[in-house]
Amino acid sequence: MKVAQNAVVVIDYTLKDNAGEVIDSSEGAGPLAYLHGAGNIVEGLEEALEGKEAGADVQASIEPAKAYGERHEDMKQEVPKELFGGVENIEAGMQFQSETDQGPVLVTVVEVTDEIVTVDGNHPLAGVHLNFDVTIREVREATAEELEHGHVHGEGGHQH
Repeated sequence: MKVAQNAVVVIDYTLKDNAGEVIDSSEGAGPLAYLHGAGNIVEGLEEALEGKEAGADVQASIEPAKAYGERHEDMKQEVPKELFGGVENIEAGMQFQSETDQGPVLVTVVEVTDEIVTVDGNHPLAGVHLNFDVTIREVREATAEELEHGHVHGEGGHQH
């Protein structure tokens, strides 16, 4: 079976940036299972895996536009530290969910002063060119429940 819309795909992967630094890997965590075409992985990787079969090794270089998007400096914002009531030690790297007019947004703290916390609403990998090394371990038909839920159930997927 080939990787196609609504197929369950199980992969081993290593993700690196353009400097060759490992950003993420399935090594040690077990394979990743996803529902192809459901937006479970970045668009560029889905495109690179389309039509491949189990056993295939795929190298894919993904531009930011087909990954986590470009960085937008206007998504950085300075907010009064008092808005973080109940959080004693705010440090760079911490993440919080912020409610906006467009819905919830995950923000990352990038700087903290005595009175101001600078947060960034960009995805941490926004603007990063992604380089994947992937081995496709399995391709199978999705169950009706997986299609209804929009994600894979069981090993490497979502557990209910």
